[in-house]
Amino acid sequence: MNSNAPAAIVFDHARKEFPGAARPAVADATFDVPHGHLVVLLGPSGCGKTTLLKSVNRLYELTAGRILVEGADIAATPLADLRRRIGYVIQSVGLFPHMRVARNIGVVPHLLGWDKARTDTRVDELLDLVGLPPAEYRNRYPAQLSGGQQQRVGLARALAADPPIMLMDEPFAAIDNITRTRLQDALLDIQRTVRKTILFVTHDVEEALRLADEIVVMREGHVLQYDTPLNLLTHPADAFVGRLLGADDVLRRLSLVSVGALMEPADGMPPGDVALAPSDDLRHALGVLLAEGRDSLPVRDETGAVIGCLSLHDLRRLAGQPEVMSAE
Repeated sequence: MNSNAPAAIVFDHARKEFPGAARPAVADATFDVPHGHLVVLLGPSGCGKTTLLKSVNRLYELTAGRILVEGADIAATPLADLRRRIGYVIQSVGLFPHMRVARNIGVVPHLLGWDKARTDTRVDELLDLVGLPPAEYRNRYPAQLSGGQQQRVGLARALAADPPIMLMDEPFAAIDNITRTRLQDALLDIQRTVRKTILFVTHDVEEALRLADEIVVMREGHVLQYDTPLNLLTHPADAFVGRLLGADDVLRRLSLVSVGALMEPADGMPPGDVALAPSDDLRHALGVLLAEGRDSLPVRDETGAVIGCLSLHDLRRLAGQPEVMSAE
């Protein structure tokens, strides 16, 4: 996939082999992660996505190839300097149980020598950002938080020193579905605010389609396809990618793609009383178009300005994509 945005992370023929393994965990991975994008590594267990993620902050050292972070080869970057520029969020959170929430979030700023006033201000900013009022949560211990709240604190801690890059390794996998959806919403809200470069590992297809600007589909260490959710659903590279994403399920396709991904220029369309939001899913949009008896509807941003339009023709074109091949 090509992007006009400059690359924050470059994978250049990255390869990782473990002793005694029958095949490389990662084989010749080559792609760029643009600045400010949330890119998901997606695939079944054992496909190499977590190994590739952990290679970025050198929890694993590559066997061959290289990774560039903001133009610098990570192999030539002092490890402490590299990790200081990268936030890391994992499934188990890893909060220090003997520390209150504020101290947990302030660990990295403290190591960087920030003074107490600056650290306290940053902690309160981040608690607000992740939806935990500081007055209520900064003095609690991790054991006094729900799983979802702990995950929010873990995210705040990873953001504490304002790293330009975030690595997230199945951060919501151990959370119930309702809380998981809320955390996904929170992450999307945060990303709209701070626009970090995020590399996010998941095996959950719906989570990938919901969160990603782009998705890297992996299998047995290989990158099979790297593209936007819409292009992956409509033009899967092969049968495996098509089956993984459910590309032949029309209603699923529509429910997992946003209006913003398919809208076209408004070309002077008047606002009207009924409009769509870019974050609405296409299944909802189809229902509104049919209920209103309209061939097209404007799309408005948060200020009410018309930023595009969506037509029934566009939806029919998406829903009518041919099924992927039935054999590999």
